[in-house]
Amino acid sequence: MSSSLDRKKRCSWVENTFQQYVDYHDREWGVPVHDDRIHFEFLILESAQAGLSWSTILKKREAYREAFADFDPEAVAQFGEEDVIRLMNNEGIVRYDKKIRSAIWNAQAFLKIQQQFGSYDSYIWAFVDHRPIVNAPESIRDVPAKTELSDKIAREMKKRGFSFLGSTTIYAYLQACGLVNDHTKGCFRYGELTS
Repeated sequence: MSSSLDRKKRCSWVENTFQQYVDYHDREWGVPVHDDRIHFEFLILESAQAGLSWSTILKKREAYREAFADFDPEAVAQFGEEDVIRLMNNEGIVRYDKKIRSAIWNAQAFLKIQQQFGSYDSYIWAFVDHRPIVNAPESIRDVPAKTELSDKIAREMKKRGFSFLGSTTIYAYLQACGLVNDHTKGCFRYGELTS
């Protein structure tokens, strides 16, 4: 287990945070994802994060896993009004009606993409020619909140029925799932993920 007290150089946004946040940076953030269920998990979590801090959502991740059927898009796509009421009463997650309903709509849109493209993974990675974009920022100040690519993907996904996934949220998702590597050049994970 990594420790925030170890001597590894990390992206500055992870400094002076709690261990779960450090572990997320060290083990997940920027690692290329090719599992549809993990893609769906991050779409739900990043959408829930809109307007909030990622640390808030990270602390609620297990509650989200339980509330949203272990991030099974087929199960979530079947959620009805009783499930919305159940989720609105779940203190472990962000209880915002539009975010909860969007997770259900997004599950339905996700399944349509799987049917059309064989997998969501094939669909999303085609936007980057199936290779991660490595930006090599010098510092966190060089990392954008959104890009032309995230604008394009957000527009495309909105046309396909997704909601609560604007350009900034999509860019955070691309970073989380490793389609974009925005670890700063001095971070030990930058070297590990680009070698």
